[in-house]
Amino acid sequence: MAPSVARPDGNDQTSHMTTTVLGLLRASHPEPAVGVTVVAGLLAVGVGHRASGVAAVALTVLASQLAVGWSNDHLDADRDAAVGRTDKPVAAGAVSRRAVGLATRAATLATVLLAAATTNRTAAVWATVALVSALAYNWPLKSTPFSVLPYAVSFGALPAFVVLALPGAPGPPAWLVAAAALLGAGAHFANVLPDLADDARTGVRGLPHRLGAAGRGVAAAARLLAETVTLVRALSAGSGSTVAKCAAGPSRAGG
Repeated sequence: MAPSVARPDGNDQTSHMTTTVLGLLRASHPEPAVGVTVVAGLLAVGVGHRASGVAAVALTVLASQLAVGWSNDHLDADRDAAVGRTDKPVAAGAVSRRAVGLATRAATLATVLLAAATTNRTAAVWATVALVSALAYNWPLKSTPFSVLPYAVSFGALPAFVVLALPGAPGPPAWLVAAAALLGAGAHFANVLPDLADDARTGVRGLPHRLGAAGRGVAAAARLLAETVTLVRALSAGSGSTVAKCAAGPSRAGG
């Protein structure tokens, strides 16, 4: 007689699956993922996308944000465990590192496919640039003096993608891309502040860490000044209506 093989109870399987799904959700960094997706969707509405265009932009950006969040937790699992980050699902054992790694690959592929299938070639390239840049922050640029570059590139590429996804792929206003890039650089400095102590223990030394408190203050002031100058110059030159102008024609034709 063949030996019996113990099989997990159906309830146990369901419980395990639920735990994994919730762990993946937490590991995706849901708050910033949803926030960036909403901003992208609102920008899509603002520049003249129809409902299908807004959905295409939002889904592509959401997939990209999920890929970045999962990549971060996958790569930082050992660091998070070393500093006792119980709020991190992988470090806390709520979801396996392998599952998060597989989810990263799936979301990365979904981003590229969604952008290619629902927008146009030029917009898809910019969506891919934004994703690759953000993933490059997670590795290998996080611990280098160039850690701010992926934030600037990815934030700048976001409005470029949204505008280029319009029918006819109109060029995005330079001031909009520049302002978004500066905002991204500022977001990098703000994001590292709560983790400075943990980063020091695990050897992470990006640009904000290397500048020190005084340097971070100067950088923040310089960024604010640069953002202000960029926006004032854009408005004084009448660039504030550029997005609406480039969207007006194509939005009537379709999208």
